[in-house]
Amino acid sequence: MENLPFIIGVMGNILSGLVFLSPVGTFRRIVKNGSTEEFDSLPYICTLLNSSLWTYYGIIKPGSYLVSTVNGFGVIVETVYIVMFLQFAHPKMRNKTAILAGVLNVAILATTLLLGQFLIHGKMRINVIGFLTAGLTIIMYSSPFGVVKTVMTTKSVEFMPFFLSLFLFLNGGTWTLYAVLVSDWFVGVSNGTGWFLGAVQLVIYAIYRNPNSSKQIIKDLEQADQTECLLPPSSTSTQ
Repeated sequence: MENLPFIIGVMGNILSGLVFLSPVGTFRRIVKNGSTEEFDSLPYICTLLNSSLWTYYGIIKPGSYLVSTVNGFGVIVETVYIVMFLQFAHPKMRNKTAILAGVLNVAILATTLLLGQFLIHGKMRINVIGFLTAGLTIIMYSSPFGVVKTVMTTKSVEFMPFFLSLFLFLNGGTWTLYAVLVSDWFVGVSNGTGWFLGAVQLVIYAIYRNPNSSKQIIKDLEQADQTECLLPPSSTSTQ
């Protein structure tokens, strides 16, 4: 079906849009509480850089406008997130966020775009930008793992956004299919990896999503052990 790549690409645009919008609930909480609490800014910083480079990739590679449209939207959304994060973060996190954003989203991005425009041309430019962007996409997909340590320590997924992991999983699968149809291995490898990492994140979420049940099971087992200790030992008669 000739229109299948376009249809899958449009679906990818919709899912990517949902990925970009999935942290809205998190930022509502941040605004309501006036604090970023234990949330990490790294996923938004990485996503902004990633979206910027994918937008550029979609522009310079013929026939890849579906890649550039949704990522252009992502650039706007992620910029808003980072500005809000800087506004409500405590001083230490604010400084960390500002430094990371300055290095990744200003210095590295500007250097990459300048090199791409003036020193690298033709297919080589597409390959270099594609390779770099694919690597950053894998980082973006794995960035929510930054809270895994917190999840495993607290036995709670409170600070692990479920919808972000879910939409990363769906988004990775859709763009992988698109990449297969249009033979774009940069999009395919990065999003195929993202699909796998998204699945792992969902498994972790499923394990720790109901800590109260786990605690109750442990409590019941402890009470059972204590009860057994209080029971008198069974006796046997001998002839």
